[in-house]
Amino acid sequence: MTSTTAEPTAAAPLLDLQALVVSVRRRRRLWGSLALLGLLLGAAVAVLLPPPPTAVAKVLVAHQDDQPNDPGTLILTDVALLHTTRIADAALESLDSSQSAEDFLEEYEGAGLTNNLMEIKATGDTGEEAVARAEAVAEAFVADHVRRIKEAAAADASTLIAQRDRLQKELDQVNEAIGDGPPEGSSPEESANLETLFARRAELSSRISDFSQRAAEARVGTPRLIAGTQIVDAPHTVKHSLPLALATNGGIGLVLGLVLGLVIAAVASVVGDRPVLRRDIARHLGASVTAELSRSALRPGRLWHRRRKRAARTRLTSSLARTVRSSTEPLALLELGCPRGAGVIALDLARTLAADEPVVVVDALPRHGLAGRRPKSGDPEVVGVERAAALPSDRRRIGVASVAPGAAWSDLADLASRAVLVVRAGHGTTAWLHTVARQLADRRVEVAGVVLVDPDPRDRTDGTLWDGPFPVPRVREGRPARQNGTGSNPAVQAVADGPRRTERLPMWAARVPDSDQEAR
Repeated sequence: MTSTTAEPTAAAPLLDLQALVVSVRRRRRLWGSLALLGLLLGAAVAVLLPPPPTAVAKVLVAHQDDQPNDPGTLILTDVALLHTTRIADAALESLDSSQSAEDFLEEYEGAGLTNNLMEIKATGDTGEEAVARAEAVAEAFVADHVRRIKEAAAADASTLIAQRDRLQKELDQVNEAIGDGPPEGSSPEESANLETLFARRAELSSRISDFSQRAAEARVGTPRLIAGTQIVDAPHTVKHSLPLALATNGGIGLVLGLVLGLVIAAVASVVGDRPVLRRDIARHLGASVTAELSRSALRPGRLWHRRRKRAARTRLTSSLARTVRSSTEPLALLELGCPRGAGVIALDLARTLAADEPVVVVDALPRHGLAGRRPKSGDPEVVGVERAAALPSDRRRIGVASVAPGAAWSDLADLASRAVLVVRAGHGTTAWLHTVARQLADRRVEVAGVVLVDPDPRDRTDGTLWDGPFPVPRVREGRPARQNGTGSNPAVQAVADGPRRTERLPMWAARVPDSDQEAR
């Protein structure tokens, strides 16, 4: 009794980046179309929705608390004050406009360029209206800023003057207490009190002088701040460049569409779970990829491409012909995702074999069949499944059937005992590839190999399943192979034990418990 054992496989990664990159690259029509759509939409927005006329003005703002290390909080405060209804109402009043302040706030904006320079942008129906609005907003802000400076200076001066007046009243009381001087024959205590009053009068006089000077300085500093706050760049319209807008909006739309397309392609690749690498397809089907062919080689193309496509189809046909001649049993081409391609390959194979022996093609394709095509001179005979049983035994039969979802499995065993799977990369899901391998195994249809259609040109993975002994290790002359007891090199141990052959099972069979396999 021969027991079949499956080799232990490493745990599959949660996300295969190589397969993900290949899947996203194969969906280049999707993300390329979205990128092009984004480019066109951006260009359409630039043409159909041009920006309204805009005017720009620059205002120099002087602050009383300016510091060299100011991080820009003062100019940010000025920008916030610019977007207040008080400034909007003052600007609308100068414009004699009945528009509400809330609506007018949305038609202009401010931005701090430096710590003391602010830019004001205003829009309008025309360029003249935009310039007038920008000028009105700038003048309203300057007037409000000057008024606040004057009010702050007046508040400081009035506070200092109030302190001075209070001290002046106290000084008057001290002068009244001093009077005309000390009387004759006064006691020492009265003389000491008089000296205290004189010292107090000197102190009050000094403080009154200090408060008067500080009040004067507060008033003197205001004109400098007022003169420093002004419109340094008169309002003017901003020129709109259509080519620049087209390039900017188109570039933004192109990037957004490309990013969206890549995200959709990546999500669809992960959710769809459709193998595209030859190693994954071979592993899930349990058969090696023996040949591959681009989908463009199966249909007519340009003149300078026909020679290369014809050479690829000739190599594939020669390989399949050798597979057919190696046995007297009929062969079937079972397609998954490429019915037309499978039909073309079957006809090429039949034409090649017809030179040595009579060949008939049994068409079992549910759609895109070969029976309804227009035959050409030299083409082999094509019959349906219902006529296959009546064919003479001396004719070589080449069957063409489908293993796509919805196809009938009952005729596969009668069609041929050997089959070559013609699979389009990225078409079948992992679960369906397991289903195909299981159904063919149940019907005892031997899979001679897999022809991969439309493979990724950058795929460098190996689609061959190894089912033989380990190769003989290379040992230098005069030096025996290294022995480690029970833990010796597996390759050396395999050679010492003699040739050994293990059967490689597909992924779905490796997951079946041993009891189930023995039952099967």
